[in-house]
Amino acid sequence: MKRVENKVVIVTGGSSGIGRETCILLAKEGAKVAVTDVTDNDGKKLADEITRSGGVAKYWHLDVAKENEVEKVFAEVVREFGRLDATVNNAGVAGADKPTHELSEKEWDTVMNVNVKGVFFCTKHAIAHMKKSGSGSIVNLSSIYGLVGAGDLPPYHAAKGAVRLMSKNDALIYAKDNIRVNSVHPGFIWTPLVEELGKNTPGFRKQLDSLHPIGHIGESIDIAYGILYLISDESKFVTGSELVIDGGYTCQ
Repeated sequence: MKRVENKVVIVTGGSSGIGRETCILLAKEGAKVAVTDVTDNDGKKLADEITRSGGVAKYWHLDVAKENEVEKVFAEVVREFGRLDATVNNAGVAGADKPTHELSEKEWDTVMNVNVKGVFFCTKHAIAHMKKSGSGSIVNLSSIYGLVGAGDLPPYHAAKGAVRLMSKNDALIYAKDNIRVNSVHPGFIWTPLVEELGKNTPGFRKQLDSLHPIGHIGESIDIAYGILYLISDESKFVTGSELVIDGGYTCQ
């Protein structure tokens, strides 16, 4: 069953981790996927892999922190595929792991520019295209760290909390245009970003497994299926919602 057949979807941060699995799954389910990222080799390889598997995908270089790039790439995607039905705002960075009083302005801004301003730019430049399509779905990747604190990564927590509220507010603004906006809140997912965070910590993965009542850390595909649901017409009555996929982490 092609759950998103012929829908045109832009995925930011699409070349690895959650973004990569989302691109593969969406293409498998019939979407035309615009893979965007700053890691060009991985992004091109992924688009080629999807195409060889019978899907439809093309890669674009995109730094979401640069509005002129966002505007240009979104317009190019629409010229290539004819419309825009959905955007997955997945691009993100973890940033510096220091107490708030030790952070520099640059370290703070690095996270905000990608994780918050990037979501703003991609939403801003998706809206006009979605209005022309007559509907749309924007899926913003927040985090469990957008719901609860953990005593680390202050800029990341602040950014993901912002994404949560941006999603709700935009859901209200654009409901009249039949454009839905929702946030997804993953628990710890074994991605290159998380692996990098724990590279110098013995037993890091085992420690993360123990944090989740279900007994293990999540996989990127677990999040990709949630994103697929929010892009599909199965979720036509869902907007302004928080889809928490965390193995029970925030139940505690």
